[in-house]
Amino acid sequence: MTSQAIAAVPATQGMSRSDAVRLFVGFAGLGAAAVNLAVASSLFAAAGTDFPGTDFPGRAAGAAAALLWGAALLGWTVAGLSRNRFPMPRVSALLLPAAAAAHVAAIVLAAGSGMAGLGISHLAGLLLTLMILAATSWLGRRSPNLSGGPGQNTSGRLGAGTLLAAAFAGAVLVAAITTPGLAASTAGQFAVPHGEHTGSHHSP
Repeated sequence: MTSQAIAAVPATQGMSRSDAVRLFVGFAGLGAAAVNLAVASSLFAAAGTDFPGTDFPGRAAGAAAALLWGAALLGWTVAGLSRNRFPMPRVSALLLPAAAAAHVAAIVLAAGSGMAGLGISHLAGLLLTLMILAATSWLGRRSPNLSGGPGQNTSGRLGAGTLLAAAFAGAVLVAAITTPGLAASTAGQFAVPHGEHTGSHHSP
């Protein structure tokens, strides 16, 4: 994904700090989409159980909302990386804070619902959403000043090595937040650790 995203940057414009930030938004968007889809699967699974202490108000509605938001984030991120500009900036500027608020509310509700583990997933989603919001806000402030023409200030341009290093650092940061969020979901809890695959095939 990193090489494909870098290849999407027009060669005539060079590689700038804005390009590095777009890559970071892309990584965070993919991570947030994955976490929201994992939350949706957890809520759909919980909606069919009657275990004591697992009452989570509006679980089915919350699952549907997380599913739709995760799918929308995925499409928005892929479109942004492929076009080198994230679509619907005004709409996303409204929806991202709303999603962050929804994650905060879900963390509070999960704490008293017997699904406290899902709060970790929502925390990961919250952090990733705030990262996307901050990065896209920065891009929105920079875009009017970057005409891309011959007179563009080249001080903001990055070498390929610097861009790769920034992309790697961003990917590591996003992975560090996304992985616990996915592991805390129902799918993550039932996943078989990699080291146990071989033994499980030979077990009697």
